[in-house]
Amino acid sequence: MPVPESFRTAYDEVLGQWPGPVDRADLQTPHGFTRVNSCGPATAPPLVLLPGGGATSTVWGACAAAGLARHHRVHGVDLMGDAGLSVPRPGRPVRSVDDLAVWLDAVLDGIRSASPDAGPVLLGGHSYGAWIAAHYAARRPERVAGLVLLDPTRVFTGLSPGYVLRALPMLARPTPGRIRSFLAWETGGAALDAAWLRLQEASAGFPAVRPVRGPLPDPAPLRTLSVRVLLAGRARCHEPGRVARAVAEMLPGARTEILPGVSHHAFPLAAADGIALRLG
Repeated sequence: MPVPESFRTAYDEVLGQWPGPVDRADLQTPHGFTRVNSCGPATAPPLVLLPGGGATSTVWGACAAAGLARHHRVHGVDLMGDAGLSVPRPGRPVRSVDDLAVWLDAVLDGIRSASPDAGPVLLGGHSYGAWIAAHYAARRPERVAGLVLLDPTRVFTGLSPGYVLRALPMLARPTPGRIRSFLAWETGGAALDAAWLRLQEASAGFPAVRPVRGPLPDPAPLRTLSVRVLLAGRARCHEPGRVARAVAEMLPGARTEILPGVSHHAFPLAAADGIALRLG
């Protein structure tokens, strides 16, 4: 399906907020071409970031501009089959956690081809992207120098039933109005970046794709890694204190912090300074 022009315009507008120059690459994988947007010193340690469901790699521009791109080579990835500029291969949808691991193997291989001397990557993700990152790290710990989980969903606890019920109409039949209304509710009416909000609304033009479902990641392999968990203090998708307690039980060595005053969906934008400060 061709990318809607309104989406591409909004995508480029948000990408224009990244600290330049930004390198754009379409990396070949068994499941199709994956768009990766990168910035920061070419010789800096690689930081690979996966967005939440319905978001795109462009959401990481605020964190990059807040300082991450001074200390890391930041690689933002458009998820395969989700809104963005990644192009799925016909007949090869990503349907399982194993598919996600094979897909991300190829993405990391493509990123490494541009920096052959780079070692394991610092891998991070927000929300659903954090779930993917945690599953990948549990399967391929040798490829991960460290794991950064930003308000992760379904990694340590399940979703709040009230949040799921509120999101269902938007997920079942997304429209710009439903997306706008849901984000206003989830963020408590907080002021949102206008360009990012236009991009979120434009994502309603994409065909609905079910995210990969699966169990919570196996915590045992993650205990060998450096893991940092940052939680949104005003998240409605789960209770942050409960998540923090689950992290302490499952990964006693992880560093966990709740950032007050920010919601789940706006987390990479509203908490960009705090994220950059802690990861820089």
